[in-house]
Amino acid sequence: MAEITGRSVAFLLTDGYEDSELTEPWSAVTAAGASATLVSPATGTIEGKNGHSQSVDKAVAEVSADDFDALVLPGGVVNADHLRMSGEAVAFAKRFFEQGKPVGVICHGAWILIEADVVRDREITSYPSLRTDLINAGARWVDEEVVTDQGLVSSRTPDDLPAFCAKVVEEISEGVHAGQHA
Repeated sequence: MAEITGRSVAFLLTDGYEDSELTEPWSAVTAAGASATLVSPATGTIEGKNGHSQSVDKAVAEVSADDFDALVLPGGVVNADHLRMSGEAVAFAKRFFEQGKPVGVICHGAWILIEADVVRDREITSYPSLRTDLINAGARWVDEEVVTDQGLVSSRTPDDLPAFCAKVVEEISEGVHAGQHA
């Protein structure tokens, strides 16, 4: 696995996230040497759909993409739906694309990217029910366990987490990607 010592990774999520889509990528990036920060529009502690809870490190209003080297967007229907309705969360995510930084997204997390208008002409996968949403937003949707497009790493479900985590760490180790854009 690639090493990403000294890198800083933001995890953007709120209540209703898919537990393993937070915990496994978090473990992967920290095991590879990065620091991880839970960023949310919520404060205090947020709850996953299967009972995992974790404290919010920073409110999305208090941070900037400038503070991080990469972004991870866990899924979960409720989480993703609430995040895409938060203007601050959507703007925060979009800024990573504007800066060419790696972004990992899994499952329903792609809704935030649709709202940020950053999937047009990009190859991406997601939970299958988002296929039409992504195509309508201009993406090229494919059904594969992990898809990488110029620093954008996407996967479908928790079953894909081993491949997703390895690819996210690899893309973070590569740094800024010229083809990653808003």
